[in-house]
Amino acid sequence: MSRIRVERDGAAGRIVLARPEKKNALDEQAARELDAALREFDGDHDVRVVLLTALGDDFCAGADLRALEAMVDATPDVHRRDAQALGRVFVSLRELSKPVVAAVRGRALAGGAGLASACDIVLAHEDAQFGYPEVRVGFVPAMVMTMLRRSVGEKRAFELVATGRLISAREALELGLVSRVLPAADFDAQVDAVVQQLARSAPNALRLTKQLFFALDRASFHEGIALGVEANVEARATDDFREGVRRFVRKQKDQP
Repeated sequence: MSRIRVERDGAAGRIVLARPEKKNALDEQAARELDAALREFDGDHDVRVVLLTALGDDFCAGADLRALEAMVDATPDVHRRDAQALGRVFVSLRELSKPVVAAVRGRALAGGAGLASACDIVLAHEDAQFGYPEVRVGFVPAMVMTMLRRSVGEKRAFELVATGRLISAREALELGLVSRVLPAADFDAQVDAVVQQLARSAPNALRLTKQLFFALDRASFHEGIALGVEANVEARATDDFREGVRRFVRKQKDQP
């Protein structure tokens, strides 16, 4: 039985975590299905933005502990294969040429918090909660720390993973873990508005923006400027840029 649902709405792709009875916990099958869906959307030229959401009360409770219990005595190679499946999802989210928006209701815990923070934009319901409680079960928030450190900084990140405490959507916003907190009354409508705005944007501009944004992770100041020059030149060669500039100039001329 599939762990996710894949849908399309015009220029928007949608991936839905679909194990509400398991709080959308992640096992190797779920990770492989997520990775496959991301790769499929990356190759679909009609899709300009991807929304990641979930069924039920919670976004994702992290690793499927029952699945882990069944393999506690497995060899290191088996455990490595299981961990690598989720690791590939995080890499695919970063390498996807299109922006990925996470819409988070309820709890996003452990690998679920990592899954949300690996997305480019995180929209949190006002009642959402985030946490990295792995240490409480003798586990390590291993891969998710890569995203967490980049999002909130060293001291705040370590406190979260060392204590395993839950934080509210508002605190997650203050820490930099989420992009926006949206009110319950019109959460779905506001998520859709963000997705549709991205879907209407010039796809090449979004692709170049995301590509450069994350390339700057490994660049010095001078290298970053040089990468920016190349992205600038590449953007100027697109039809979207030419038409956008001409449209802006025409609009300026028409103003009194």
